[in-house]
Amino acid sequence: MTTQDQTPKAAVLIEALPYIQNFRGQTFLIKVGGSAMEEPSLVDSLLRDIVFLEAVGINPVLVHGGGKAISKAMKDAGLEAKFIGGLRVTDEATISIVENTLAKVINPDLVQSIKASGGRAIGLPGTSVFLGQRMMGKDPATGEPADLGFVGEVIECDTEIIDLAVRGEVVPVVSPVAKEISTGHTLNVNADIAACALAKKLKASKLIFLSDVLGVMRDPKDNSTLIPTLNAASIAQLKAEGIISGGMIPKVDSALDSLRGGVGKVHMIDGRIPHSLVLECFTDGGIGTEITL
Repeated sequence: MTTQDQTPKAAVLIEALPYIQNFRGQTFLIKVGGSAMEEPSLVDSLLRDIVFLEAVGINPVLVHGGGKAISKAMKDAGLEAKFIGGLRVTDEATISIVENTLAKVINPDLVQSIKASGGRAIGLPGTSVFLGQRMMGKDPATGEPADLGFVGEVIECDTEIIDLAVRGEVVPVVSPVAKEISTGHTLNVNADIAACALAKKLKASKLIFLSDVLGVMRDPKDNSTLIPTLNAASIAQLKAEGIISGGMIPKVDSALDSLRGGVGKVHMIDGRIPHSLVLECFTDGGIGTEITL
């Protein structure tokens, strides 16, 4: 390879330098789920990005989902998955499968992959971090309250173990379950909700959602309509125009709630793009939607 061929690589590093300098010592809360967790090569790409963040002095904290793996485990056990308002109805049999799948399959696999990429990581059950209470759903057909079973919302976060891990340059990998304050039972928590609560508690400089879409788009079927930056005013306008609708509404509402709770910026990026995390954080253009107040 000639010097001319090598020069663009140096330009990439120089472009990343000011971002690395600015972000040193800051906490990035990264939530990963959906299709980004289904393809092993994409998972490996993401986890190498996380190891890179830690290596350049950033403190990554990972909250993971596991919906598709849980649904498969339920099907294998002869149980039918039921959702109300996007939340999984969780009875006693289901919460056992949720705990087992997260704690014995997904979480340890992520930890091991980080270690295989040269990083250090610790798997933390969400019950050691999140304290919660049960929440009611809403039947979309009738608008009436609906019992979700062992489904919770986060009331408080205990970050002692996470703080110790970060100080030791170890990446915490946290599952989305909470300990019920009143009973000590395990509650199933939506991973987006868990990530927002933890990001606020940690005062993360960035909360990054890796999902199955590029970000917020004017036309979900046209990638060229990606909206690179949003704030509270523009989000309100896009809601009024019907451009932000359906399942995107709770995502942007959660983003704004996080920002009001002390998070610096929120990013929505496509986890199906290899190294999307590095591209969003360390390049001038980014690849997703950045949300600020």
